Amino acid sequence: HPLLTLSSRSTTQQRRADPASHRPPWQMALSRAQTNSGESLISSTFASRYVRTALPRFRIPEQSIPKDAAYQIINDELMLDGNPRLNLASFVTTWMEPECDKLIQNSVNKNYVDMDEYPVTTEFQNRCVNMIAHLFNAPIGEDETAVGVGTVGSSEAIMLAGLAFKRKWQNKMKAEGKPHDKPNIVTGANVQVNY
Repeated sequence: HPLLTLSSRSTTQQRRADPASHRPPWQMALSRAQTNSGESLISSTFASRYVRTALPRFRIPEQSIPKDAAYQIINDELMLDGNPRLNLASFVTTWMEPECDKLIQNSVNKNYVDMDEYPVTTEFQNRCVNMIAHLFNAPIGEDETAVGVGTVGSSEAIMLAGLAFKRKWQNKMKAEGKPHDKPNIVTGANVQVNY
């Protein structure tokens, strides 16, 4: 049984009104501003003792709700996501040592882009970049520093690497006076899905 229900519209009606709700998985999900908040409401079964009326899905409610009810509503909806432990077909790690989880929890409120505020975190990132560079025998000397950046996952990493590769290719083709607008990238069947 669904933990959260949409009131006043069926799934078929939703799909007709919002074609993006059944887009193919390879298309990027872009958020759009929703103007008619009255048609799409969240009514949570388990938060009903705290919340007497359905909550708007795309606007901040007029009245506040208890923090435990807000947690329950969001947590219930997140349960509809896939379970990472059951994901054996993509590029995810489903388990880490508890000490790694603690480090993540201790750092979750840091803004990694602010290198002046968090210099040690930046130093750890640079160390990891160099460890990986040496692991894969990057052509750098012992006293040289590898160039790289930390990402939140493999999809972001391969996208940034692909963009860097494309820019390097474009610069090379421009220098040779050749067309640089249509790269020909050949991949195997096992290519990372981000391509």
